[in-house]
Amino acid sequence: MLPIQEYSEGKVLLFDKPLKWTSFNVVSKVRYLTKVKKVGHAGTLDPLATGLLIVCTGKFTKKINDYMGMPKEYTGAITLGSTTPSFDLETEPENFKEISHLTNQQIIAATEPFKGHFLQYPPQHSAIKKDGKRLYESARQGIVVEVAPRPVTIYEFEIVSIELPVVHFRVRCSTGTYIRSLANDFGATLSVGGYMSSLCRTKIGDFDVKDALQIADFETELRAFSAKLIEQEEQ
Repeated sequence: MLPIQEYSEGKVLLFDKPLKWTSFNVVSKVRYLTKVKKVGHAGTLDPLATGLLIVCTGKFTKKINDYMGMPKEYTGAITLGSTTPSFDLETEPENFKEISHLTNQQIIAATEPFKGHFLQYPPQHSAIKKDGKRLYESARQGIVVEVAPRPVTIYEFEIVSIELPVVHFRVRCSTGTYIRSLANDFGATLSVGGYMSSLCRTKIGDFDVKDALQIADFETELRAFSAKLIEQEEQ
């Protein structure tokens, strides 16, 4: 493990964000363990998503915008036949519809309209601010806020496997793309509804989740290093 002072000078850390952790939870953990105040992440992951989170410390926080602008890759699952207000499992499924008529060919063909450049509406349950207030704050009060669609690019949208009502996918997309919105719109294209039931960010640019640290391992190694320093000082 690297000496503590190197984190202060600046490091780029790759983490596999645990389920139900916020991206800020990871940043706070790194800040607490390294005793470095200047820590940030390059692209938010929702609490119900897992996968690659780039965390920068020290001088490397200046590179956060560069990392955020890189293309992203995700794998996950879309559950067809119902929708949720949040477009994921943060809220309960509703608007149930029959899906037994769907064929594999129809499901695969439904990816085509989403490949390339298009305008996408962000979810109402998102951290986007309008008039100084987060959209999810209004959504939780039952208030729908009108927001403009945003330009996004889907480079690849692949159906990996189909186990109805669940469809497993892989997507490579531009920064700013909401996979929850993609899941909702995909279900609408099939006229049965759909929501994102799992999501993992696998890549950011050339960075891969396979090279990422687990939070628990990072903490164990860093605490062991700190204990070794204390032991050396006492000798």
